[in-house]
Amino acid sequence: MKKTANLLITLTVLLFSTVALAQSTITGTIIEVGSNLPLPGANVIEKGTSNGVTTDFDGNFSITTEQDSGEIVITYIGYNAKTISFSGDITLGKIEMESSQVGLEEIQIVASLAVDRKTPVAVSTIKQEEIAQKLGNQEFVEILKSTPGVFTTRGSGGFGDGEVTLRGFNSENVAVVINGIPVNDFLDGRVFWSNWAGIGNVTKFTQTQRGLGASKLAVPSIGGTVNIITETTNTNKGGMFSYGLGNNGYNKYALKLSTGLSNGFSATVYADRTYGDGYVDGTPFDALTYFAGISKEFNDQHKLVFTATGAPQRHGTRFERLTLQQTDQSPNGIRTNADFGIRNGEVFSLSRNFFHKPIMGLSHYWDIDDNSKLATSLYFSSGTGGITFDQGDGLDSSSSGLVNNSLRLGDYGPVDVDQVVRNNGANRISTSYLINSVNKHYWYGLLSNYNKTLNNEFDLTLGLDVKYGQYERFREIEDLLGGEFVEVDNGNINNPQSQLRAGDKFLFHNKTFLRIGGAFGQIEYDKDNISAFVAGNISQTQYQREDLFLKTPNDPNRKTDWINFTGFGAKTGANYRVDNYHNVFFNVGYFERAPFPNAIWPTNDNDATNTDAVNQKIFSVELGYGLRSDKLAVNVNLYNTRWSDRSETRNRTEQVQLPNGDTVDQQVFDNILGIDALHQGVEMDFDYRPFSFLNLKGFISLGNWKWLDDVDVTRLDENQVVQEEFRVLITDLPVGRSAQTTAGLNLRVDLTPDTSFFIDYNFYDRYFADFDPSDRALSEENLNNQERIDFLRRDPYEVPNYHLFDASFRHNFKISDLDATISARMYNVFNQLYITRADDNGGTASGAEVFFGPGRTFSVSTTIRF
Repeated sequence: MKKTANLLITLTVLLFSTVALAQSTITGTIIEVGSNLPLPGANVIEKGTSNGVTTDFDGNFSITTEQDSGEIVITYIGYNAKTISFSGDITLGKIEMESSQVGLEEIQIVASLAVDRKTPVAVSTIKQEEIAQKLGNQEFVEILKSTPGVFTTRGSGGFGDGEVTLRGFNSENVAVVINGIPVNDFLDGRVFWSNWAGIGNVTKFTQTQRGLGASKLAVPSIGGTVNIITETTNTNKGGMFSYGLGNNGYNKYALKLSTGLSNGFSATVYADRTYGDGYVDGTPFDALTYFAGISKEFNDQHKLVFTATGAPQRHGTRFERLTLQQTDQSPNGIRTNADFGIRNGEVFSLSRNFFHKPIMGLSHYWDIDDNSKLATSLYFSSGTGGITFDQGDGLDSSSSGLVNNSLRLGDYGPVDVDQVVRNNGANRISTSYLINSVNKHYWYGLLSNYNKTLNNEFDLTLGLDVKYGQYERFREIEDLLGGEFVEVDNGNINNPQSQLRAGDKFLFHNKTFLRIGGAFGQIEYDKDNISAFVAGNISQTQYQREDLFLKTPNDPNRKTDWINFTGFGAKTGANYRVDNYHNVFFNVGYFERAPFPNAIWPTNDNDATNTDAVNQKIFSVELGYGLRSDKLAVNVNLYNTRWSDRSETRNRTEQVQLPNGDTVDQQVFDNILGIDALHQGVEMDFDYRPFSFLNLKGFISLGNWKWLDDVDVTRLDENQVVQEEFRVLITDLPVGRSAQTTAGLNLRVDLTPDTSFFIDYNFYDRYFADFDPSDRALSEENLNNQERIDFLRRDPYEVPNYHLFDASFRHNFKISDLDATISARMYNVFNQLYITRADDNGGTASGAEVFFGPGRTFSVSTTIRF
């Protein structure tokens, strides 16, 4: 018996010893091929078991198995799975994961993406999974709202009317690039997000680089860069179908098909249709999105990728902001829209936006040798569309502080368009009618990046950025609303007319031409714990203007000479990895860029070309700190940006009294030249994963943005005629139209491997209204009136702070052998009342004219993949 016991003990010890000896520990770091970005949250599973781990913020993992050999399987959404064999304890080093999108690696080279803990810039990246979950029926820009330094709104509330600012800089000064191709309007730098309302449906990920960023464009941005990387083509054959619905009749159908990769060829196509009534009264919308990607890999050295996307749309909008009292008085409250009517029993938008702006690019990627790569992209984009609004007598008139007149169906009610049609038909002459403000443009360009690995420490990048564009603008009669013609001077000296019909151009018709040629270069250093770069660029920007209305064909100044500006810039930065957990960085830069055309022709007169216009000048410095541990990532950034000789155009609405005593709204435009601004602040964000099923993210941004000096302003009416010139007092006033304090928390709980719940919280404070420059105008008789001067220097109205909560839910399931996902989202869960846009009027709440953000909204969608 004793021998038997001893034998059992011996066998047990041997068994446990064998098990202990059989254990293996496998470690490694998972990164994205090409960009070297770490892939946090990737799954690493021992094949054939449920034993698995996920990677940390730096893409690191360590998994222990009870086998002395076997295989691990690495998976990450949007990337091809990878299986790796192991035998005993092993360190695999860097494991590169390839995207399931063909050509994505090369596109990222052109797009100048930043690498965590290496590139010394402030950066935030949002992946496709998060975009798909949170987008729903939100505006695309709203997925950026939990990014430090970013402020987003739905603007006037119409489909695609969203706005985004970055560190207090509006869209004119934030570069938006799609697959490395800049899409900002060259005429004024603006980005009309209605042109890209469907871009979120085909976005692989978006990376927001704040400040100087990593962009190598010859004409850099000021506030930062929003890098949108779309899908290309999928290596796997299949597709998906999705359907979504939401509040106010929102519906969306989408279909995607992919051939898969075969003999180096692959193609992917996507299309969707979105339509609905809109949250704001009288803002119906109907939009399409299409995308096509084709790639061909000829051999290990050469690859071609073609992408094209567009989003033709038409939607109702609103221009007229109301006071707080008017909003409270209106039966429809925050949904009130004074810019729509009823025609034949149906909603008829008096103000609407219509546009189609496709963009396409053909890229060639050449791996010259092991150390040299050349990426070249040819691109083309065109745009046709504009905005529609009413003109003439009475449609926007009001009395007693109410939005009312004889043509409205009650106070704050819609316009009775049928009555307008009857009135115009009886008179034959249309006294109320609709006009289009049209723009047609196209541009094409080339971006080329050559990258050379000089040795183990230095990389050299050289590039070209060239572009040509033409922008045509005019007004035309859209709808006579029952009349036969309208009596108005068309303003065309070449074909003067005073009786105009639908389709006739009037008021103005001009073209602006653009030529840009630039070059850039960068040296990067990376050794041990230090990475650094030095970069420079030079550009030549040329503008030309042609006036088709105010100049005869024989007038030598019908088309101006080319106006030339030479821009240049230099920036440098370094990142020091203190250890595996901490890093610090800095970047500093100075650049000059050409002014926009409105600074050259501020009065829209070829005879008054401002040849004294000067470059805008920007100096920026930034410091940053990063912490990375197994469960916590923290980033802190301090920035200071000085902007000199800034120019911009602001539009506002002023009321004009008619002979009958009614008042109508008229658009006026203020050209502001030579303004200086200072934008400085601190940002912090964190990502905490205490458990595999729980993720908490958060951020806070504290800005101090202000104007530095008084400026001169030229005011034009909607016919582009100079009304007045004046000086405004704005020194030390806060920059408006963007909350200077923002904060947020994002919670994700994985209830099961297939079910997740999300809560998003955002806070906004120190949000100052836009102010009308004329309210700050100092007349000559008050030059020595200190009381008047103090009044003019008052702060603009400060919007009350507000808190917003969103919640969403996602569940993955099977339909037969097909993977499917259902998602539900609720925005503004507690129906918070808040102001999304304010125009100052006297610095008081009672005088401010505002748009309110939407109340509680929702969307539900289902996706089936095959």
